Amino acid sequence: MEDRAGLARSGLVLALLSAGFLGASGPFGKALITAGMSPVQAVWVRIAGSALVLVPVVVLLGRASWDVVRRNLPALVLYGLLAVAGVQGFYFLAVSRIPVGVALLLEYLAPVLIVLWVRFVRRSPVPRSAAWGAAAVVIGLACVVQIWAGLRLDVVGLSAGLAAAVCQASFFLLSDRLSAAVDPLTMFACGTTVAAVALAPFARPWSADWSILWGSTMVAGHGVWTPLVVLWVVVVSTVLAYTIGILAIRRLSAPVAGVIASTEVLFAVLIAWIALGETLTLIQVVGGAVLLAGAFVAQRSVPSTQPEVKRPAATVG
Repeated sequence: MEDRAGLARSGLVLALLSAGFLGASGPFGKALITAGMSPVQAVWVRIAGSALVLVPVVVLLGRASWDVVRRNLPALVLYGLLAVAGVQGFYFLAVSRIPVGVALLLEYLAPVLIVLWVRFVRRSPVPRSAAWGAAAVVIGLACVVQIWAGLRLDVVGLSAGLAAAVCQASFFLLSDRLSAAVDPLTMFACGTTVAAVALAPFARPWSADWSILWGSTMVAGHGVWTPLVVLWVVVVSTVLAYTIGILAIRRLSAPVAGVIASTEVLFAVLIAWIALGETLTLIQVVGGAVLLAGAFVAQRSVPSTQPEVKRPAATVG
C-alpha cells in the first residue's frame, strides 16, 4: 500500500497544477469574448469543446464501462448540472450583477461549505487543521480580491454567487463520491456532455457568429490565432485542469482539495500581473501569503497513515 504521506504530497502537486491551469484561463477566455462572443457563449465553447475532445478519447481508450455509467447515471447527470454547468452559469450571472472580487469570494466559500457538509451532514470528523485552513483561505482570498473595493448589495448577484459556491462544493463532493466507481476521464466526459446540453438554450450556439473562430485575437497584447486560444481553453484550462483536479481529490479528500483549489484565484492574479501588467498591492501580496498558508495547513490535515477502505459504488439517494 502506497504511503499516505506520499499520496498527500502528490495530491497537493496535482491540486496546485489544476488550480494553475484554471487560473491561466482568464486571459484566454477574455480573448474569446473580445473576439465577439458573449460570456455565456465562451463558456459553452469551453464545455462543449471539452466534451468533443473527451468522449472520443474515452471511447477509443476503452475507459468507459457502460454498465458503470448506467449504474451511476443519476449521479453523473447531477455532476454535469451542478459541478460543471452550475458553477459556470451562476458565476457569470453573479459577475453581471456584483464586482468580480465579491463574486470570486462568494464562489470560493465552497471549502467552508464542504467542511460544514462533511461535519454536520455526513457526521464525519473533520481535522481541526482543515477547518483552520479553510478560514485562512477565506481571509486571504478577501484580501487578494479586495472585496471592499466597489462593494454594493445586489440580492440577485449575491444569491448567484452563493449558488456558485454550492455548485463548486458539489464538484469536490461528487468527485470524491464518484471516483470510487467511475474513471475520472469518463466522469468528466459525462459531466461536460450534460453541461453542454443544459447551457445550450442560454448560449444559443445556433445564432453565434462562428466565423470569428478563424481569425485572430489579442492575448496579453499579442495577436494569436483564435483556434489556438480555443485549444488552450478547452484542452489545458478545462480537460487537463478538471481531470487533474479529480485525481487530486482521490489523493486528498473533498475538504482538503477544496481548500487548495482556492489558490486558483491567486494564480489568476499573478498571471494577470505577469501577462497583463496589472499591479499587485501590498494587501494582495499579504493576502496571497495567508491563502497559501491556509492551503498548506489544510494539506497537512491528511493523515500520514490511513488504512485503505474500499468504498461502495456511487449512487444518488
